[in-house]
Amino acid sequence: MEKNDKKTIRSWAYFDWANSAYNLVITTTIFPAYYTAITSDTDPGTVDYVSFLGQKFVNSALYSYALAFAFLLIAIASPILSSIADSRGNKMIFMKMFTYLGALSCCGLYFFEIDTLQVSMLFFIIAAIGYSGSLVFYNSYLPEIATVDQQDAVSAKGYAYGYIGSILLQLLCFVFVFFPEFFGLAGKAHASRFSFLLVGLWWMLFAQIPFRKLPKGSPNFREGKSNVMTSGFRELNKVWKQVKQMPYLKRFLYSFFFYSMGVQTVMLVATLFGGKELGLPSETLIAVVLLLQLLAIPGAMLMSYLSKNFFGNVLVLMGVLVVWIGICFGAYYTTTAGQFYCLAAVVGLVMGGVQSLSRSTYSKFLPQESPDHTAFFSFYDVTEKLAIVVGTFSFGYIEAFTGSMRNSVIALAIFFVLGLVFLLLLRRVEPKSVKAAA
Repeated sequence: MEKNDKKTIRSWAYFDWANSAYNLVITTTIFPAYYTAITSDTDPGTVDYVSFLGQKFVNSALYSYALAFAFLLIAIASPILSSIADSRGNKMIFMKMFTYLGALSCCGLYFFEIDTLQVSMLFFIIAAIGYSGSLVFYNSYLPEIATVDQQDAVSAKGYAYGYIGSILLQLLCFVFVFFPEFFGLAGKAHASRFSFLLVGLWWMLFAQIPFRKLPKGSPNFREGKSNVMTSGFRELNKVWKQVKQMPYLKRFLYSFFFYSMGVQTVMLVATLFGGKELGLPSETLIAVVLLLQLLAIPGAMLMSYLSKNFFGNVLVLMGVLVVWIGICFGAYYTTTAGQFYCLAAVVGLVMGGVQSLSRSTYSKFLPQESPDHTAFFSFYDVTEKLAIVVGTFSFGYIEAFTGSMRNSVIALAIFFVLGLVFLLLLRRVEPKSVKAAA
């Protein structure tokens, strides 16, 4: 396949357009606000509990635990699946499978009410698995469609498409949530659930663009009678041997693991924090997150520009982590809505940049002619998913143990510090050839 083809890159970016609606509506804005509303009482001075699988949980802690469980499952499954896809050249099949799994689960959330909490949380978990699983295969296309010098820009383009697409659907959902009677919906709760249905339909519809244009997978299918599970682990072992010979890649993964604990957890619980700790209404929180998404677009472009023309990827990432550390301490001391808005604006500027630059930096560190890009990106994805497991679980546990989300935020700052330390160590072993590219 010819690299740097504009049509192929555009179709690849449309997958971000398709699935980012899940990331905004389900994990960041309307769903967290709806979940908090239906699982909380009217007294802000009490701790709200829910019963799930016969156990009693703080409502926001259960939300964190559910996400942690979903990402743990995908972290276990994705290395096997991605290795099989690489060895058999059919990554597109897996990309489609996880896409439809996630999108249909979002549609199932239309039936989420307090009486259906048990099955609805199952849909929530499966949707997260579908979203994360599809990204394993989507990300692995990056080194196949773009040369090293273009991967920063292509990665940023994908995130930009994602932010634009998700914002458009979010605005459409706003219309339903704010004016439900006009559309014959029975109040804001019904409109919120209708938004979950729209996310699933949007996701499946626009995913058809990359499904039609991108290749089915690397042409390295090998006939054999070996068990697919055994074959998958063999592929992983082969990649791990290569990773061990690249100390800069190992240290980048260590750094990525720690700072992803912070980045991903902040994105997943920001709405809950504003609602529970500051008492902000759901309409205000949704509007703030929308602004955050708008700022993320120029933020991703800015990081790409700075890394390409001035500092390189690693130095820019180090600077961004310093900003994230400041954000965590700022959140700990935030007490007013105005302070929360300012903090959200800063998060927006660095959120897209750190995600886009992390993906392209890792892509540059890989052996560019390797046929096992999906297996390499499964390591990247597993690292991120395990980071989310640790980050979200620790956030929920610390909140449940201490009674305050603010204490959980300080733990996130520690994760960012550790990520910064490993980037500093990376600079000491980074080869000149890699340093020039990244």
